[in-house]
Amino acid sequence: MKEMTIAATVENIGLVTDFVNAQLEALDCPMKAQMQIDIAIDELFGNIAQYAYNPDVGEATVRVEVAEDPLSVIITFIDGGMPYDPLTAADPDITLAAEERSLGGLGIFMVKKSMDEIAYRYENGRNILTIRKNLRS
Repeated sequence: MKEMTIAATVENIGLVTDFVNAQLEALDCPMKAQMQIDIAIDELFGNIAQYAYNPDVGEATVRVEVAEDPLSVIITFIDGGMPYDPLTAADPDITLAAEERSLGGLGIFMVKKSMDEIAYRYENGRNILTIRKNLRS
């Protein structure tokens, strides 16, 4: 398991992505899975940066773990910001034209569709969101 704790700012999304991608390279992660994970990082860490501590800035921890059978990567985002479970938000109606849809929700919807598992819990004053992506079937 590897983890980093960093200021939850939009400017740090690239550092978090690089940190996770270094772990994925060691696993010979397929490019499609890496791209899906990168989008998930952008969405999830970006949401923490924009909303968790607003208007202040706090820290977030990103933890990367590897599981076997099937080979998968588990990424956990931990922050001490306002409690928020993004999984309770209604999925957007993607059958509507973009201009007809209400704002928000599309990013977490994409994460839910592209990851093999996603879970949220609030524990000891911390938001803990975990995603899992299988790298081999």
